[in-house]
Amino acid sequence: MLTTVLIMVVVLVALLAASSLRMVQQYQRGVVLRFGRLLPEVREPGLRMLVPVADRMVKVPVQTIVLDVPPQGAITKDNVTLSVDAVVYFRVIDPVKAVVNVENYLGAISQVARTSLRSVIGRADLDTMLSDREQVNSELRAVIDTPTDDWGISVDRVEIKDIALPEGMRRAMAHQAEAERDRRARVIAADGEFQASTRLADAARVMGAPSGALQLRLLQTVSEVASDQNSTLVMPLPMEVLRYFEQAAGGAAGAQASAPSLPTSNTSTPSSAPAVLPSDPLVNVASQPEPTNGDGAGR
Repeated sequence: MLTTVLIMVVVLVALLAASSLRMVQQYQRGVVLRFGRLLPEVREPGLRMLVPVADRMVKVPVQTIVLDVPPQGAITKDNVTLSVDAVVYFRVIDPVKAVVNVENYLGAISQVARTSLRSVIGRADLDTMLSDREQVNSELRAVIDTPTDDWGISVDRVEIKDIALPEGMRRAMAHQAEAERDRRARVIAADGEFQASTRLADAARVMGAPSGALQLRLLQTVSEVASDQNSTLVMPLPMEVLRYFEQAAGGAAGAQASAPSLPTSNTSTPSSAPAVLPSDPLVNVASQPEPTNGDGAGR
């Protein structure tokens, strides 16, 4: 009988000793409550001993937790309806506050992330949401991190994953992007034509100064065209003929500029000086009086 009692006592002590041992992993911290009261010491990783029946330990992970925020529909500052989803990266830095100050910190972070996401979208316009996501992410992180300080949680970063636009807005943005690309193409083409015309004008001035530059350029062009076996070059006039016409046109223009003007007739006061006849025979014929017949009438 005594042996049976001793065996039962040994078994009971072994069960109590086994129930008082707790394993804390490297990524966890243990918060111990003794008869409902918090013990100030946080259990570090390893095998820890607790008082049976009196102590209760809550294990809190301190590694970074990734929380997906489901798509949230909101209206931007410029009255555009969007559906935005995000992801939140956070970790527990104070296990005591995470256990004592909030009932379920995972659910609390999820709700705060949803409401903060709608609030940030309502304060930003569509262009900011699409082009400046870094600013939106920073603002969203600051909004979410403010109430989590009392929960012992630090929000590392917040990222917006996707922005769903209405179909009509997508078509309008596609038309805008196409028009912008068309405008850039036209500007680039016009700029290229302007630069090419400037270079051609400079080349024309350089080649027009020496007398044989244009002919050398023509011969070079002939050599380039003749290298292709499938090309036929037809030269109707040589360069010397063209230069002759150019010189003749220049000489005629100079003679016309140096010719004297016609004299004006003055019928009121006759002059005793002899009249200087113009050298043009047509003018001489027009200025001579017509011959008369016997009765004084002109022919």
